[in-house]
Amino acid sequence: MKKSSRGPTQRQLRVGEELRHVLANVFEKGVVRDPGLAGVSLTVTEVRAGADLRSATVFVVPLGGGDADTMLSALARARPFLRRRIADEVRLKFIPDLIFRLDSSFDEAQRIER
Repeated sequence: MKKSSRGPTQRQLRVGEELRHVLANVFEKGVVRDPGLAGVSLTVTEVRAGADLRSATVFVVPLGGGDADTMLSALARARPFLRRRIADEVRLKFIPDLIFRLDSSFDEAQRIER
């Protein structure tokens, strides 16, 4: 029986929200020591967990502007550290692979408002 694409399941939403809280807490405390993230404040706007919960797309926005490309490459370098922090705080069978993307929803909302 083929499942129709209805959107994320309740479990995907719960896991995504839990991952968002853990990552936001890590970034708030400033424990990531990558030079690309030095002095950069960022917000985790959303985390979308994959259907099998083995991958998660993390949408981030640098506060106060900043170089988004540098921030994304620094986050990619910090991926193993961040996965370890998630493993310490969230009880999952598999720790999802993190894919970082720039969230453009705020820019799109401003464009529509204009």
